Amino acid sequence: MFTGLVTAVGTVRRRREAGDGIELDITCPWTDLVPGESIAVDGACLTVTDLMEGGFRVRVVGTSLERTRFGKDAPGRRVNLERALRLGDRLGGHLVQGHVDGLGTVRGIVDRDDGRRLDLAVPPDVEAVSIALGSITVDGVSLTVNARPSPGVVQVSLIPHTLRETTLGERCEGDTVHLEGDLIGKYVQSMVRDRSGAHPDAPPVAAREQQGGES
Repeated sequence: MFTGLVTAVGTVRRRREAGDGIELDITCPWTDLVPGESIAVDGACLTVTDLMEGGFRVRVVGTSLERTRFGKDAPGRRVNLERALRLGDRLGGHLVQGHVDGLGTVRGIVDRDDGRRLDLAVPPDVEAVSIALGSITVDGVSLTVNARPSPGVVQVSLIPHTLRETTLGERCEGDTVHLEGDLIGKYVQSMVRDRSGAHPDAPPVAAREQQGGES
C-alpha cells in the first residue's frame, strides 16, 4: 500500500529481457533497502529482487508489461519512487495500491502562475471512478481531479512543488502516463455491477453508456 507521495526520483540504469518480462536496474538514494521490499515505480508496485551500489533491481512480468509503459522505457528515463507505507505513517496523499489500471495520454498543458494544468485522456475504467475533487494517481503521484472537461478526459493541477520533486514536470503533450483510479471508487463501481447483475468483466457503466448499452 502507498500514498502517492513521491519521496525520490530514480533513473533506469539498465534494462534487459528476462523470459516473458524484463528486468530494470534503477538508481535511488536509499541505502537500507532489502530484497523482497515493495517499491512503487511510476505508480506500479514492484518487488526488489537484488541490490546494487546506488540502486536496486526489479522484474516486470508479462502481465504488468501489458498494463504499463515499462516495455518501452529506455535506460536514462527518470521514474518516480515511493517505498511502501508502514503502519502508523501519515497518509498525506490517498490510498494507493500500486496497481496500474491503464495508460493515459497527455492531451493538453496550460501553465499558470500557481502551477500547471494537465488534461489527460483516460481509459473508460479509470474515467468511471474519476469524479471532481476525487483522487487519481498519475505516474505514482497522488492528485486531485479538477474536472472532467469532456468525455474520456480528466483534468489535474500540478503545484510548483510537484513539478520540482517528481517527473510530471517533464511530461509533454502526447506522452503516456500510468494511471490508477480511486480505490474507493473502484469498490463502489464493483458493487454497482454486482447489484445490476452485470458480469464482473463487463465494461464500466460509463463505457456501456458511451456504447449505447443499458446502464
